[in-house]
Amino acid sequence: MSTIAIISAGAMGSAIAKRLVNGGCTVYTNLDGRSDAAHQRARDAGMIIVPLETLVSKSKWILSIVPPGEAFAFAQKIEGVVSNPTSMSHDSHALPVPRAFVDCNAVNPETVKRIGGLFKETSMTFIDAGIVGTPPRVGWDPTFYACSEPGSESVLEEFSALSQHGLKVSLLKGAGAGIGDASSLKLCESMMKKGSIGLFMTMMLTAHRSSPATADALMKELSMSQPALMGRLIQTVPEGIPKAYRFVAEMEGLAEFVGGGEANVFKGFARVFERVSGSLEGDGADIETLRRGVEKALELQETSK
Repeated sequence: MSTIAIISAGAMGSAIAKRLVNGGCTVYTNLDGRSDAAHQRARDAGMIIVPLETLVSKSKWILSIVPPGEAFAFAQKIEGVVSNPTSMSHDSHALPVPRAFVDCNAVNPETVKRIGGLFKETSMTFIDAGIVGTPPRVGWDPTFYACSEPGSESVLEEFSALSQHGLKVSLLKGAGAGIGDASSLKLCESMMKKGSIGLFMTMMLTAHRSSPATADALMKELSMSQPALMGRLIQTVPEGIPKAYRFVAEMEGLAEFVGGGEANVFKGFARVFERVSGSLEGDGADIETLRRGVEKALELQETSK
């Protein structure tokens, strides 16, 4: 049995925790300052909620699965506890230090290298891991693409062995492989997945700004000329609305990663997600526009069958 810490208990983290618990692992989490909904997700997943110091002292692996904007600050907290073992318990020196800190967040490679640098003076190994895919469900598992610095091969192999407990891991090996590569892969994949959501939202909001009639006509045209694209819009736009606040930092990270004039594409998507997130917390006008567009697309999809 392996002991694993997962921070936090969001949709992805709690689903992965449930898969690992079902696979025989003990999964700890810390939910200081988190919502009642997060606490409920953790309980439903079988996670054990403990103070941060206890989590560090009991876990072999620490998986950071947080909003991208919180990734560095969370790593700093863990490094602070590991570097100050007396904070863990009165008998802290007898306790094992976690084998590795695994950053699983959609942050740009430079940020993940900064996070890895926090652990250079500790006895923990740092693993850069990018999660590609949606949260696990029956018949489906996302893939953890993982890499580390040269000399950490044995720890990576241990991490890969978590596949026997339900964690699908693919190690990035070969010439030049190192910290930053898993995050690069994740961000390149996000260019398509999250970028398409940003494009859909921009398209729908801009058409509606012209007039509701324009928005309806656009959905009708796309249902005839691009039915596969419409199917993706129907699926991803509703999923993206409540996650828009998370996508802001991810798009800004993508802009830094891409660089040059092309970065403006992703800066623009960051502003779109910022707008949608603001509407969700505000008057909801943009949210209503997006939902109405999806409903129209669904209606047209049904009538075309």
